[in-house]
Amino acid sequence: MTSRPVVAVVVDAVHPYSFGGRENRYRELSGHLSERFDLHVYTMNWWRGPRVREEDGLTFHALCRHLPLYRDGARSPLQAVFFAVACLRLLGRRFDVIEADQIPFFPILVLRLVATLRRRPLIGTWHEVWGPDYWRDYLGRRWRLGWWVERLAMRAPDRIIAASSETALRLEAHLRGKVPVTVAPNGVDLARVAAAEPADDPCDLVTVSRLMPHKRLDLLLEAVAVLHALERPVTCRIIGDGPDRERLRRRADELGISDSVDFRHDVREQKDVYSLIKSGRLFAFPSVREGFGVAALEALACGVPVVTTSARDNLAQFLVARSGNGIVCAPHLADFTVSLVRGLDRAPERRSDRWLAEYEWRLVADRVAEVLAAS
Repeated sequence: MTSRPVVAVVVDAVHPYSFGGRENRYRELSGHLSERFDLHVYTMNWWRGPRVREEDGLTFHALCRHLPLYRDGARSPLQAVFFAVACLRLLGRRFDVIEADQIPFFPILVLRLVATLRRRPLIGTWHEVWGPDYWRDYLGRRWRLGWWVERLAMRAPDRIIAASSETALRLEAHLRGKVPVTVAPNGVDLARVAAAEPADDPCDLVTVSRLMPHKRLDLLLEAVAVLHALERPVTCRIIGDGPDRERLRRRADELGISDSVDFRHDVREQKDVYSLIKSGRLFAFPSVREGFGVAALEALACGVPVVTTSARDNLAQFLVARSGNGIVCAPHLADFTVSLVRGLDRAPERRSDRWLAEYEWRLVADRVAEVLAAS
């Protein structure tokens, strides 16, 4: 019997200890890939007990102690550097290929060194390409340093798996053929979506999001307040958690809409997420930066129309435009509010959902497996 290739999957945040699009991606893909590969997930020590544990056919390794991912609402540089240094421990581990997450950038640079010394291929999974404009806004005068690190990280892998077609196009524009790029998008479990029943507590607007500034949930709260002022007392449910939790709760209080906004930080199971999405009339997604927009994809799979923004870095807009089941609007209060009203007042339509089939996790896993096997 031929032994399965050993894949070292390096990602600093894993489900069920952390929740988000990339955590869900790795969880879903691992379930399919573990049938063909011996997967070893290298991460931080999120759990209590031994540094190595086995769960659902995977072997988890804690490379270092757990450090918070965020500091003052932004990614922690200390955590990124600490985890990157810990990745040197892979020099003494057995593997045939490394598959590393793009975020944060420092670990993938260290893993380039590990892969070179061990003479093994390095595959990078890329969710977003930020570019010079992002770094100017984020770092100000030091923007060139951030952009230099991002470009260096792009060139580190032997091959890249892009989590969306749009991300692949942005990568190829910068790489110009220096690193092969394969598209394996984020996905959805259509059978699980179909099996989910709407939750008993309906609402007008629903969203699923990590609570962070670029998700612009403050825009959603302000739009709800405007609608209340116009004597349209809509209800809203926000599913997710993150560093902006308390700020958003305070903002809802300041706007006088806290009784109409249901913050759900406790949802852990994907089936419950689908049920809560289906209980909403309209999925409000005001984010200005999404490398794919898996929450929007899930809402569309649930048959719920989506309102999202036309912000340059919000790639979820392409999913909404393709589906025809939603509205893409400018990322401003007036436009977003009007679009919510249009979405709520629009009569339901029967639309073909055949396009969703290409986002089945099983098919996505096949694409990832081809890259891993070819390496």
